[in-house]
Amino acid sequence: MVQAKTWILTKHFDGFPKDSDFQLKVEELSEPKDGEVLLEAVFLSVDPYMRPFSQFRMKEGDVMIGTQVAKVIQSKNPAFPLGSHVVAPSGWRTHSLSDGTNLNPIMPEWPDNVSFSHALGTIGMPGLTALYGIEEVLGLKAGETLLVNAAAGAVGSVVGQIAKIIGCKVVGSTGSEAKLAFLKELGFDQAFNYKTVGSLEEALRSASPEGYDCYFENVGGTFSSVAIKQMKDFGRIAVCGSISTYNDSTPQTGLYPHLTMITKQLKMEGFMQSRWAHKHPASLKRLLGWVKEGKLQCREHITNGFENMPAAFMDMLKGGNIGKAIVAV
Repeated sequence: MVQAKTWILTKHFDGFPKDSDFQLKVEELSEPKDGEVLLEAVFLSVDPYMRPFSQFRMKEGDVMIGTQVAKVIQSKNPAFPLGSHVVAPSGWRTHSLSDGTNLNPIMPEWPDNVSFSHALGTIGMPGLTALYGIEEVLGLKAGETLLVNAAAGAVGSVVGQIAKIIGCKVVGSTGSEAKLAFLKELGFDQAFNYKTVGSLEEALRSASPEGYDCYFENVGGTFSSVAIKQMKDFGRIAVCGSISTYNDSTPQTGLYPHLTMITKQLKMEGFMQSRWAHKHPASLKRLLGWVKEGKLQCREHITNGFENMPAAFMDMLKGGNIGKAIVAV
């Protein structure tokens, strides 16, 4: 018998999450049956989507949703040998039993000098989100100008780097001076701290006086209302996230961009990376290739200890991370 620690959602979030919304529990797991594997978490992901998705994909009392890199510590499934590592949608758990459904083995060509934690970040869901948003939704082309907000986060930082690989001008918005320095390290053409600029409209116009061909949206709210006005005619907008609204008890109301979208003939499309799941294997190899070539940098914000999962989650929602937020068990 193995004891698994789990973090339970005791109460649906009302506004910003609180410590009391979570409870640490221990449960006994049986030995794996034929076709099953026993997994031990090595790295766990905390992501913005967990905040809104918990509202409609979870019941109070459920284990918090999430993805992890886990090691196979017992196996009765030949597809997942003892000692191998997988990406698993096991939630906030230290150990789990699986029949192999939805387990994705770490690629055999994974380099020894690249941490498996990046399978939760640049070479994982956030990287796929960046890639598909750029290629499938925006159709970004060399020579175009791209705006990305939350640009120092797990998705935004990859968006900017892929856009530079393509040959674009990239403008990034972020929320601290440390994050601003990070964007400059990544080679962003222009970047600004939205918390310290006198006028967001002036900052966007100064960064790209000619406007923006494409806009990768991670924030929503007031930022979006201002940015849409800076788009060029026939501009394209990929809506990936809206983190500025996730913790609101009362829905925000604000400017309505319809006339701007009509007169500029803009295209706006929401998306999730799962739409292109059939492309994941090839896309992950592309992302890994760019990392090996040094074209993609992988920054992580690592919190140690499974007991710190809620704290890491809340810190990420406050923007405390640079790059991908990870919990190391």
